[in-house]
Formats: sequence, structure tokens, C-alpha cells
Amino acid sequence: MPAPTFILRPPTWDDVPALFDMQSDIQASTMAGVKPRPREAFMEHWEAILANAGINTRLIEIAPQRPGDGLEIVGSVSVFQSDGVNMLGYWIARPHWGKGIASLAVAEFLTLEPRRPLIATADTSNTRSHRVLEKCGFRRTGTRMGEETD
Repeated sequence: MPAPTFILRPPTWDDVPALFDMQSDIQASTMAGVKPRPREAFMEHWEAILANAGINTRLIEIAPQRPGDGLEIVGSVSVFQSDGVNMLGYWIARPHWGKGIASLAVAEFLTLEPRRPLIATADTSNTRSHRVLEKCGFRRTGTRMGEETD
């Protein structure tokens, strides 16, 4: 399978509904170890992200599947602060799992993000996410029990 063609770009408010649809997927949320936010809370969360210059977020878009179609938003990747630590997070829409998009997009994003060290977490059952992080230079240092998002 050839490597997917993708771009990373800053998100705009117009992109947020597509992100909401992706992150409302129950199976994807379960795999990520988070519970989906209700629409209003999700919109407030993204309003804060877009207003915070300290959060580096990029959308992941892939080339059109059919001629004439526009780019398709398939995920996001970001670095944000949590409890004083620089955290890396990413999300890939379920129809695009297993295509190599996450590994390539996270690796490219890391060339654009200067902050180090970065910490990333993945649900213990999410072996694909563990593999993405390992490919991108992260190493497992332990496990912890965390709380779900609200």
C-alpha cells in the first residue's frame, strides 16, 4: 500500500464540526480511552484551543479519493500543556485506521514542534497507538490510571 498523501494545517472554526463527528465515534473513543464530549462541551473545548497560542494544533487532511473532491479532514495532532507537562495528542478518524496516516502525520508534526520533552499516553489496549508512538521515537516509561475526559 503506498504511503498516503496528506498535509498538516492549522485548524479554523469551520473545521470543528468535522472534528466533532470524528470524536463522537464511540468505538474510536473507547479505543482512545476517552469518553466523547457532548456537542456544546466539545465546541467550548475547541473554542479554547483555537484561542490558546500555547496549543500547537494541526489538522491532518488527505488528498481527495475521487477527482474533483476537496481535501478530507481525517484527524488532528497537537501539543498542549497538562499539569505543567508538554503532552502530544492525536486523533485519526476510524475509516482511516491502519493506513499509516498517524505515524506519518505525527512524525512530520514533531519536526514542526520545538518543545521537548513531550509526553504521550495511549490506552493499554490500544496497541496500534503504542506502535505509532514508538515509530515516532517515544518509549514506554510506565503505566498509569487516568481519568476520562469530561
